[in-house]
Amino acid sequence: MPRPHDIQVSVQTRYVEEQSSPEENHYVFAYTITILNAGSVRSKLLTRHWIITDANGRVQEVRGEGVVGEQPHLAPGEAFRYTSAAAIETPIGSMQGSYQMIGDDGVRFDAPIAPFRLAVPQSFH
Repeated sequence: MPRPHDIQVSVQTRYVEEQSSPEENHYVFAYTITILNAGSVRSKLLTRHWIITDANGRVQEVRGEGVVGEQPHLAPGEAFRYTSAAAIETPIGSMQGSYQMIGDDGVRFDAPIAPFRLAVPQSFH
């Protein structure tokens, strides 16, 4: 039996070479997020909180309303997918965070986003 509030988040990342400038310590990564309501209660994404860390230990915290200008309201079994990007100063880093949600039953809860890696693909010559 599904839990009432069960949001599953999956992530795919890719290095955006055409927007990056390694000589200026500027590395851009796109990430595509899929948010799935695996619970039994329709739930709305209110805000996001990201912690972005580069290989030098520099941390950026990002908080804001919704994602890509939207606040998806997901019925049980429904998913929402979006793509955004982050820039860091090193070729490797990580991101993690959470979405702050509210169920149609009035319960507020966090949907955790497990840490995921940002990394420039290795080139072999």
